[in-house]
Amino acid sequence: MRLAAFVASFLTLNQTFWSVEGFSGPSLSQSLTSRSPTLQVEREEGSRRRFLNSSFVSTLSFLGFTSVISPNDAVASGGATAGKYTTIPIAKRRYYGRVQEAVHEFLLMGPDVVKGDMTATSIQDFFDVTKTVIVAARNQAINGQCTKKDSSCKGAEVRDSRYNDMKTSMYLLGNAFRINQQKPPDNLPTVKAAKAFFKEIDAMEKLVVKKPKKNDQVAIGHYARSLEILDVYLDLVELPPTDSGNYDQEFDTLVGKSSRIT
Repeated sequence: MRLAAFVASFLTLNQTFWSVEGFSGPSLSQSLTSRSPTLQVEREEGSRRRFLNSSFVSTLSFLGFTSVISPNDAVASGGATAGKYTTIPIAKRRYYGRVQEAVHEFLLMGPDVVKGDMTATSIQDFFDVTKTVIVAARNQAINGQCTKKDSSCKGAEVRDSRYNDMKTSMYLLGNAFRINQQKPPDNLPTVKAAKAFFKEIDAMEKLVVKKPKKNDQVAIGHYARSLEILDVYLDLVELPPTDSGNYDQEFDTLVGKSSRIT
């Protein structure tokens, strides 16, 4: 897979970016940990939670309580239920497609970022607020009859940048992975990782949108750091890492029929 191969090679070549302001360690991973020491802890918390959930379900199954609890109930957040549905599976159906498509387009920028050419189409399209259709136009006629006085029953589509939609969907998905309803969203490991990612890409966006350069080492540095943080986030929301090959394809951004990765 070309994207997966790129990500793997990109991470191994991170020594190139030590000249960028803020890089001072032997590896990109160590640099990230030193900048945000809580991210590694949060990754471990996510893995530990999945292990405990799995062990809990296995124990109940052994004791004969298979009809009482399902795997989806186990991974759902405690106290975050609404009727028979749970927060996390619903959030996955709503946001997995949007998050994965955003990651797909984010990784497509990689080869051009490595070249240092911030004028490249892939980079400009990612931040273009008119490029991506976020909500498709819908026919607003009732029983085939247009009821609008201005005859505008075809509706209007909503456009924004892929990055802006990425920020929204990553935040909402991360907010669903909560232990209880009392914990503020900003204290969730998933939301912390998402905001750390946004901080790097917001800085990159300012550099490449108004006055893109042909050899912008600072923008390269922001992308390199954000790529590592993104893997922390993806692990916490139970999505494959960037080098898995999963994001080589395009994804349907409509609400999914299933919360499972197939």
